[in-house]
Amino acid sequence: MNIELRMTEAVRDCIRAAIKEADGNEIFFTGTIDQTGIVVSVLPAARGNRISVPVHTAFSQDAHVLIHNHPSGNLTPSQADLSVASYASERAQGFYIVDNDVSSVYVVMEPVKPVVIKKIDTDSACLYISSGGPLDTGASYFEERPSQIRLLADICTSFNENLIGVFEAGTGVGKSYAYLIPAILWAAQNHERIVISTGTINLQQQLVEKDIPAALSLTGYSLKTVLLKGRQNYVCLRRLRDAVREPDLFDAETDDMQRISDWAQVTDTGSRSDLSFIPPEYIWNRVCSESDACMGMRCPFRETCFVMKIRKAAADASILVVNHHLLFADIEMRLSGAGYDDTAVLPPYRRIVFDEAHGIESAATSFFSETITRFRIVKQLNILYRMRKNGAAAGHLFTLTALSTDPDHSAEIIASIESVKEILNRLDNAGLELVELNVAFRLSEKTADAGASVCSLFETLGAALTDCAGLFRGLIESIDEDTRDSPQIWETKAVLRRLEGTAALCKTFADWQEHPDTVFFIEKMKLSGGNTLSGQKWYCRFVQAPLNIAPKMVQGVFEPMDSIICTSATLRTGDNFSFWLNKTGAGFSDEERLLTGLYPSPFPYTSNMLFAVPVDAPLPDNSEFQSYVEHAVYRLLLASAGRALVLFTSFDSLRSAGNAARKMLVDTGITVFCQGDEDRNHLLQKFKNDVSSVLFATDSFWEGVDVPGESLSLVVIVKLPFTVPSDPVFAARTESAEKRGGSGFMELSVPDAVIKFRQGVGRLIRRGSDRGAVVVLDKRLITKRYGRIFLESIPESKQLFESFDTICRAVESFI
Repeated sequence: MNIELRMTEAVRDCIRAAIKEADGNEIFFTGTIDQTGIVVSVLPAARGNRISVPVHTAFSQDAHVLIHNHPSGNLTPSQADLSVASYASERAQGFYIVDNDVSSVYVVMEPVKPVVIKKIDTDSACLYISSGGPLDTGASYFEERPSQIRLLADICTSFNENLIGVFEAGTGVGKSYAYLIPAILWAAQNHERIVISTGTINLQQQLVEKDIPAALSLTGYSLKTVLLKGRQNYVCLRRLRDAVREPDLFDAETDDMQRISDWAQVTDTGSRSDLSFIPPEYIWNRVCSESDACMGMRCPFRETCFVMKIRKAAADASILVVNHHLLFADIEMRLSGAGYDDTAVLPPYRRIVFDEAHGIESAATSFFSETITRFRIVKQLNILYRMRKNGAAAGHLFTLTALSTDPDHSAEIIASIESVKEILNRLDNAGLELVELNVAFRLSEKTADAGASVCSLFETLGAALTDCAGLFRGLIESIDEDTRDSPQIWETKAVLRRLEGTAALCKTFADWQEHPDTVFFIEKMKLSGGNTLSGQKWYCRFVQAPLNIAPKMVQGVFEPMDSIICTSATLRTGDNFSFWLNKTGAGFSDEERLLTGLYPSPFPYTSNMLFAVPVDAPLPDNSEFQSYVEHAVYRLLLASAGRALVLFTSFDSLRSAGNAARKMLVDTGITVFCQGDEDRNHLLQKFKNDVSSVLFATDSFWEGVDVPGESLSLVVIVKLPFTVPSDPVFAARTESAEKRGGSGFMELSVPDAVIKFRQGVGRLIRRGSDRGAVVVLDKRLITKRYGRIFLESIPESKQLFESFDTICRAVESFI
């Protein structure tokens, strides 16, 4: 083979010199090739004798090609050479043998040529959204946004330089175009997949149905885009068939199951969001797809499986749109051994855009938490053995027993199952006693003695689950191997894996003091729908949550990915990004790899938003505060003629104020909607359509609500949205901060509340022409020193800190 086509002259001289220095013995080299495939540099990694040389595997990990010489001049590869060549091929590396004169080469394994990255031309990319560009010429109305152009340019830099870009873009900047255009250009030019992760299904649908098609049209590219949801959003045809056949369903359940079954015959997606009705949660849970219940190639419905269809579509997509939870499911699988070069939950990717990035910590904490409940364990046990409503026994136990060649051990196994259920009952009761009237109980140094009985029961439960699973595995072992591929045996094994996984969690809970980086707590939950447990209305959730998600984010996201874009309207607290950077782990990256930027809203807040706080309001801890809120909201709604969103931090306060408003506004023509009355999306749609209405809401309605125009002219924030101090994870993080000598309130409570507060204020102005008022009834905003941080974090606007009567008149006049 012509060595001049394989190595530069300088490389050949380098190899000759190294061989001469080693007295003509074998040397192992690593080499780097250019985009044409020619070796342009080498490094000697190991030296041997006349017939062999060791392979320095650690040294060779980043090489393009492995090279060694045969002093004999015979370049035929030995068996050892072929083994090394196989090792190299698994890493896409080439393997060459040369003679001592480096005049001949034998290519045992061809190297994979390095990918040539084509960087985005930033000026050309910015032109798409600049005056005279495609967006300008194609729109009936266009206004160039300098902040959007700067954001797009910085995102291009992040892609080009493999940076972590953290960008706060105010409402109206147009951040979707600012990241979609660079993402499309990069994906098209470099044939790389981009993952866009968001916090809400509304934004995902807007991206897929509107923004991405529009951005593709602007750029002139045609790229496949797929919206991926968690598999529990899709119906499982096998589970649906089994549920419809279930003989012990109630009539109402049968009707719902039949409606889902009829829909499954005609739906294209199998996605729950496409159903024309909202089934009860416990009904959907019986028919949705679950990863550990999936039979894969053994499933009789594999050819028509909705999950398999969407995964096939995703495999050749250039842009994947997912939610944060699904992305973390993929990251967890990769950290568990799947790696970053193969398909896990998602196909492989190296670049992520986090939209609504302010919610990353909450989403990651939720995903990486582990939960044990009596309900979940009983659900698994019932697959193995249960008593039907007609008194007949059912479950896979009897199928397995019929196939077994051993004596019948059903009585022993049933006793084991009943023992687990009895321990679960004791554990639930013990947990409920600890929680009592509170929402949650956290295991800590102060509560260790009180929680000892629960920990002891967890040890007992773990042992009982292990024993029960062992009996079933023994039963399976007694079945002839030729019949072990039956669906019942396969599903039984899946159940046993879940039970054994739960047993491991039980041990962790019992030994909670050995896990200082985990928060352990008990929550009291109310059963809903058709779920009952021995007639009880309450049950316990035993939760293990990460104290800090930053290490996992660094290991799973910020270190292995090439470029990451994080954008939101609310990432700063005060005048910096420190709080968000530290809690997500982005701030632990190399300083030169981190790019941050602020891109103010182009909307005229100074003229279009009135921001008011009544100085004569009682403080929130005053017993008169709730009655004050109800009266104040009533008067403000009269001043604004409805058209208002009232944001609470408590459901009890919301319900009380909502009921009071319905009575007081009965003759005003103002319609009152309250969160919880019906489904969130339906409620929002009614609020948008009814101009003379008010929506009382809490929690998730502080963000993701987009109601432009006259339907929303007033936002009332009842209290500053501090996290409840009794929240177990928040309390543990606060305690951890104080152990380090810091202030849990100033380091966590205030910054966290500021971000949510900014989201709430951001509900008002959604378009450049919007106009209205934000009234905060919590005067701590102006009486406490930390209030300054809240005030400095919102857009500059007309501010009014006067008596409530003065504010009411001003609101009516301004709107």
